Amino acid sequence: MQTPEQTDIGQLFMVGLPATELDSSTLQLICDLQINNFIIFKRNAQDKQQLRHLCDELKQACRKNDLPAPLISIDQEGGSVARLLPPFTQFADARILAESGDPEKELLAYADTCSRELLEVGINMNLAPVLDVCVAGHDYFMERRSLGEAPARVAQLGVLVINAMQRLGIAACAKHFPGLGAAVVDPHLELPQVARPLAQLRAIDLPPFAAAITAGVAAIMTSHTIYDDLDPEMPATLSKKILTGLLRTDLGYDGLVITDDLEMGAIEREQPLADAALQSLQAGADLLLICHDHAKVRKTYHTVVASVAKGILPGNRLRKSIARIAEIRRRFTQ
Repeated sequence: MQTPEQTDIGQLFMVGLPATELDSSTLQLICDLQINNFIIFKRNAQDKQQLRHLCDELKQACRKNDLPAPLISIDQEGGSVARLLPPFTQFADARILAESGDPEKELLAYADTCSRELLEVGINMNLAPVLDVCVAGHDYFMERRSLGEAPARVAQLGVLVINAMQRLGIAACAKHFPGLGAAVVDPHLELPQVARPLAQLRAIDLPPFAAAITAGVAAIMTSHTIYDDLDPEMPATLSKKILTGLLRTDLGYDGLVITDDLEMGAIEREQPLADAALQSLQAGADLLLICHDHAKVRKTYHTVVASVAKGILPGNRLRKSIARIAEIRRRFTQ
């Protein structure tokens, strides 16, 4: 007989779908592995009616398999990172809205309209806002997606967006902890390294995340980046020093931690995805994001199951993650 921890392991995964309808591979993940968290991309969305049908299919499949209602997420930041095309409302990059004549009005309009449109089609989680503090004009790749270069202002505007989305029923996600604003390399391609001194990290990068935690943000996403003064050996996604020591202990965050996509080059070019996923759970992450390859999802799932059976991943550690995920379901699933 399976232990409760083994039967719940699927809830630690958030996975992508290949197409615009519920396919057999995704259905098998639901039925066989009890996975019930999903992420939507452009490849999954043709129009509002089709997307609503897809989300309904996911919810029905989970229900038929006696699973809790799914978290269905999306990266709908606006501008350069927007998965939904017209007729969904299109917005400028966060940087443009933040530097407009009335940034509070523009960002509230974004948060309100985006949230209502996501809820209309059955999506309950937006992997936004970006809280990376990024100076303009230095070729930092997060510049367009950032709310600015002043930590207090990024914190203020980020909390504005978080509160607006969550008030309407969309779980918000602050990213990319502990701050990706000083990275030049794109972690989609390879592993970035940030050499910013600890004092500057604490003064510049961390304040927006601390503000988001105080505001009750539903989730925080990790960064696939090496921070020399925090952990010179492991990227934040895999670092216990950063996810447990800094985020959980120093900043007092006990909410949901989701990894950035583990299929990014910053992770997979360094080690097998399944090994990285296990290390991320050990470091303090709760939800493993794997956006494309279902074969990698299955391999990672069985790696985690084996680690639980061997005691490598303790049951109490797993139960904490499952409880955090359950709390977000309680607050935001319909």
